[in-house]
Amino acid sequence: MAKLRRGTHTAYSESASLRLRAAWLYYNQGMTQKDVAEKLGIGRTTVIRMLDEALKRGEVQIWIDEGVGDCVELATRLERAYGLDEAIVVPAAETAEGTAKGVGLALGQFLTEVIPDDCTVGVGWGRTLTASLASFRPARRERVKVVSLLGGVVEAHHINPIEYSWRIASQLGAECYLFLAPLIVDSAETKRSLIEKCGLKPLFELAENMDIAVVSCGDIGPDSTSLSRGFLPPAVLKELVAAGCVCDTMCNFLDAEGRTIDHPIRDRVMSIDLDTVKKANHIVLVSGGAHRAPAIRATIRRVGCNTLITDEGAADALLQLAEAQAG
Repeated sequence: MAKLRRGTHTAYSESASLRLRAAWLYYNQGMTQKDVAEKLGIGRTTVIRMLDEALKRGEVQIWIDEGVGDCVELATRLERAYGLDEAIVVPAAETAEGTAKGVGLALGQFLTEVIPDDCTVGVGWGRTLTASLASFRPARRERVKVVSLLGGVVEAHHINPIEYSWRIASQLGAECYLFLAPLIVDSAETKRSLIEKCGLKPLFELAENMDIAVVSCGDIGPDSTSLSRGFLPPAVLKELVAAGCVCDTMCNFLDAEGRTIDHPIRDRVMSIDLDTVKKANHIVLVSGGAHRAPAIRATIRRVGCNTLITDEGAADALLQLAEAQAG
């Protein structure tokens, strides 16, 4: 697959903005605002404004709590172990919410930099992807299409798949193609009818030629926070786990080798097939937490991955899995 290049293709932490450098010097190095201003060659008022902005955007939590050097090393090792174009690793958080926020903010910054004109972008949805909106600040683009890759829910609360796709598209000035269907329907026949007769077919056609696909994945174990746990009956989840499922990628259920689990639910899920996602020119996989390492690896095996955005916990666990396989 072709590498998706930014203006300068360096690791995310290495291309940090002046604002983040100011925050690092102030919070981590203990420099005064005056010292920061002198070191960076800017005014003290500018430093105050940038520090305030870094707090509001949640960047201090990501970049100041831990040293970024270890993250860069982990990213480099992941790239070698899994054949990635780029890995972006953020410091580990203490909670699942903190992990989703940290990884999501890194995704928002990445997408801000890489989406070009004349581009079709396919997006999933979920807690981590929603968190990316806080740091997504793109320039307006020309002739961009944003395509939803899976259906939604009636009662969405703070994670709204329609809002996510729409906000990504509106900030880019792009056309938006919404997947206006339930995430799970009652039968394979209903699924076929919605696609063929109810206006969803253009989504599937656009998805065949995606320039960028942005997907997340989760585990489905007893303590999972995966998307599917809120929408599938416990009995179905139990059957999937018994069949060897370790991964939920856009409600496509995979075993440890990345193979689709043979279960009737696969014919009732309203999402773009992973074989189609695999065709995208550049695949961005976003997920964090050590417990999700088997799911991340399964997704890489199933659809591939150009850019992986994750956290230290998942990165360490992924490297352990790679080493165990090599051994």
